[in-house]
Amino acid sequence: MAREELGLRLVAGVPESTGPEGVHIQWVHTSEMADPYPYLLGGELLLTAGVLLKDPERYAARVVEAGGAAIGFGLAPVYDTVPDALVAACERHRLPLLEVPPKTPFTAVARAVWGLMAQARLREVRRVSEAQQGLAGAAARPDPVPAVLQQLASRLGGWAVLLAPDGSALHVSGRAPSRQAREALGRLARVVSPEPADEGPAEDTAAPPARGAAGGRPEQGAAAGSARRAPSSATDTAGDVHLAAYALGGGEGMVLGIAAEGREPGGHTIAGLAVVLLSLLTAPHRGADASGRTAALVRLLLGGTPAEVVRDLGQGPWTVVHGARPGQPDRIAASALGAALGSTLVDTDGERVRVLLSGDRRVEPQPGWTLGVSAPAAADELGAADTAAARALRRAEATRVPLARQRDTGLVGLVAPDEAAVHARTLLAPVADSPALTETLRVWLSLHGSWDRTAVALGVHRNTVRQRIARCGSLLGVDLDDADVRMELWFALRYG
Repeated sequence: MAREELGLRLVAGVPESTGPEGVHIQWVHTSEMADPYPYLLGGELLLTAGVLLKDPERYAARVVEAGGAAIGFGLAPVYDTVPDALVAACERHRLPLLEVPPKTPFTAVARAVWGLMAQARLREVRRVSEAQQGLAGAAARPDPVPAVLQQLASRLGGWAVLLAPDGSALHVSGRAPSRQAREALGRLARVVSPEPADEGPAEDTAAPPARGAAGGRPEQGAAAGSARRAPSSATDTAGDVHLAAYALGGGEGMVLGIAAEGREPGGHTIAGLAVVLLSLLTAPHRGADASGRTAALVRLLLGGTPAEVVRDLGQGPWTVVHGARPGQPDRIAASALGAALGSTLVDTDGERVRVLLSGDRRVEPQPGWTLGVSAPAAADELGAADTAAARALRRAEATRVPLARQRDTGLVGLVAPDEAAVHARTLLAPVADSPALTETLRVWLSLHGSWDRTAVALGVHRNTVRQRIARCGSLLGVDLDDADVRMELWFALRYG
């Protein structure tokens, strides 16, 4: 809005206490559909001239429901002024509404947004790159843990504390926040701690609260002294101070706590880098663990089977996690995800990250990531678990949820797997030679025949989806509008 040449004017939707700077735009989308919901992914500045605007209240509600960030309403040729009903609806939903004058084409607005985003991204990349160098240098010093905390506090402009499993502060760096903020950070640390921590806050430490206090969850039906499942990270605020707590992957219950007055882009990534380094620096027996993994790799390369080598990697059963996030995840981001999930068995192809977890763990959503999680599997079933995690990730992306798990239905279990596989191969034989057709059919059926959501999940045009589904129906010789046919094909695809 500061670009005077665009002539944009805010007419509704943002409280005075927030201001336009409080709204974050992720991209720009232009649509003249009466219901834009199926075409939005969230975070858009939606540009429209209101060609099909018939119900302003429902239109604004659907944009908010889809996660849209703001509406830009173009004047002329349909409306000379922004409709009062749309202004009122956006006010009720607190959805920012911008007036775009006739002289300003939508492409000019989009170009300005992309330019600002590129500048912000460049600043973020530089900040993260400089922090990465500083943290790596600190980790190479004779006393690396305090040095890493000092770098982290300096880069984030706040306070960093490494907490022991009992809640006491092992190392601190930076200017300590208020006692209220330290106590809130202590409660947050309790949330991510795998074991209950001792009570009794000290003056200069972030101490966890008693069991069941605010910020944590009381354990129900758990035996005294037993471990509980916990998320790997958590965030909160105390006044104007932003708080974050991270469980260190190999730190035997240690927690990294951060308190900062501002939240600049890249801060979470920088914290993730510190988590990886501190997890490595505090993990016990790192040399022995690395030796065991190397031995397992050598054995596998020399002809061993997964079942023969997993004992050198960890205690089963095994869970496969596939992760994706905006942009291409690099090795650092992949390692940060692995550390957050408590595993060093991480791989990435630049688009997706795969993490292998040992033991019976429950995977929780991770900030900034979309995850697909397989069911626990034995070593000789890892291939199937990997496929299941990939399918779960595609379902999570299509349904816009942060995490999806492998699903099994009760009726499927009534059929022997070998008999089901034979039936599936016979039924799907006409399309078996075309992975594109079978995968499109699978995703289309999983999304209840939605052309648009299937196109988003596969990254293709909706007309491509229609053509592929029509081709499947022709080759299979079935009516895909028949619910019984869809049910049988879905069953077959699970075993095909």
